[in-house]
Amino acid sequence: MNDSDQIVYLNGEFKAIADACVSVLDRGFLFGDGVYEVIPAYGGNLLRLQSHLQRLQNSLDGIRLKNPMSDQAWAQMLQQLLHKNTGTDQSLYLQVTRGVTGKRDHNFPDKVTPTVFAMSNRLLTLPPAVAEQGIEAVTLDDIRWRACNIKTTALLANTLLQQQATDKGAGESILIRDGKATEGASSNVFAVLNGTIVTPPEGPLLLPGITRDLVLELAREHGMPAQESEITESELRSASEIWMTSSTREIVPVLKLDGRQVGEGKAGPLWHKMIKIYQQYKQQLREGC
Repeated sequence: MNDSDQIVYLNGEFKAIADACVSVLDRGFLFGDGVYEVIPAYGGNLLRLQSHLQRLQNSLDGIRLKNPMSDQAWAQMLQQLLHKNTGTDQSLYLQVTRGVTGKRDHNFPDKVTPTVFAMSNRLLTLPPAVAEQGIEAVTLDDIRWRACNIKTTALLANTLLQQQATDKGAGESILIRDGKATEGASSNVFAVLNGTIVTPPEGPLLLPGITRDLVLELAREHGMPAQESEITESELRSASEIWMTSSTREIVPVLKLDGRQVGEGKAGPLWHKMIKIYQQYKQQLREGC
């Protein structure tokens, strides 16, 4: 599919991406006053749609913006968007901003209609054999605000942190706040500590990832020790395995941290077990199971 063939959704209409325009007075453009979601779809079946919609609702509540659509309307629109674009697997991006106002003003406007936008792109995830090659990560100070559980479009801090990682030749950063790991610039973090899969607990300092929750669920279903617990920086550096998870990356092993080998310097045994389980889950979703 060429970019010119891409169909997007904007404020009740499906249209070619070249024809989708938003006012320069939209508060999403002026202030980053909005929230978003990213939902993978395998074989036309959306991954954990209800969980994503609940997180969207939580984010909207967090910025005091009324949800412009019901769950049923969201589901219907997203399915239509999938069918209007190509690709066996797709990644859906949806965004809600506070809308267009007559002037730039920090205060919430009295009356405004939210701007709703959604688009679909082909989802090209790495085959397990390629993902096994892993990435390098660097630790950076978590400079973001203290409401990271809101999936806001205001991602400048995350962008700066990701670019710092890129400048150092790394594929991701792992953020440290008060001596503890929180998450990556665009992903959640897991560490294998003494044979247990550990990820930081939910709270205002990190985004409650849907893939993160699914990994915890699958681990427990298959008898793999897993828990939510704080990970100190020293524990992170001594971990036998480190993983980064997100809707589009899925589960990627970190083989080097700040230039030093993680564990044996290769994807570990628990990652191999988990990625197999995750791929089986995806295949069942593709088959509509």
